[in-house]
Amino acid sequence: MKWLCLTLGAVLLGHLPVAADTIYQINAQGKQVIYQRDAIVVDEDSSSITYKHFDLPERRVVKVRLSKGSLPYIIDTSSAEDRQQIVGIWKRFGYKATVIDQAGKITQVFDAYIDYYPPGGRGSLLESIPATTHFPLLLSNGAADVIEFSKIDRIDIQGDVFRITLREGPVQQGKYLYPTTNPVEARFLGITDKYNPASDEVFDFSMPLLQLKQISFQ
Repeated sequence: MKWLCLTLGAVLLGHLPVAADTIYQINAQGKQVIYQRDAIVVDEDSSSITYKHFDLPERRVVKVRLSKGSLPYIIDTSSAEDRQQIVGIWKRFGYKATVIDQAGKITQVFDAYIDYYPPGGRGSLLESIPATTHFPLLLSNGAADVIEFSKIDRIDIQGDVFRITLREGPVQQGKYLYPTTNPVEARFLGITDKYNPASDEVFDFSMPLLQLKQISFQ
C-alpha cells in the first residue's frame, strides 16, 4: 500500500502527464492555494462544490461535497480530453475485476468496490453504511472473516453461497456477512470503458452480488 500511495502520488503530482480540474482556495492572506487537484467537478452552486477524485486509502473514486465558507474558491476546469485522461489514471490504480452475471454477460470493471442499498434496488445509497473494498464472509463453520480484494483471485457465487479462491491458493466458503441486521442489498460497483467522466456518479456498473455468477480479480 505504501508503494501504491507513493506511485500514484507521483503520477498525480505531475511527474507523469496528467490534467483535470483543480480547485483553489483564497486563504486569509489573499494567496491562491491548491485545495484539490486531479479532480472532476460535477456541480457548483452558491453554497457548495461537488467533485470526484481518486481516494488513495480506499483505492476507488469518491464524490465529495465541499461547502463554501467565507474564503472563496476558484475552479480551473479542464477539457473533456483532460478529464478522460484522469479517468484513465484512476482505472490503473483501483481494483480491477472481470464480472460474469447470471445471464452469462461478461463485464470488465475498474475501481471496483461494494456498497449497500435498500433491498430490491428500491431507494438510494445507504450512506450510513460505508462502502468497502473488503469481502465480509460468514464461513460455513460459523466463524467470520473479512478478506481484502487484493488477496482474492476469484469469487464463485451459487445462490447465496460464496466460494472464494485466494491468490495464495486456499479456498473459503460461506455466506455474505452483511454489516447490519436490517434488510439491505450489497452491490458490486465500479467504472467500465464506457464511463462518462462528466457523470454525476462515481460508477457506471452496479449489480447486486446475488445476481452475479463470478468475480475474477486481476
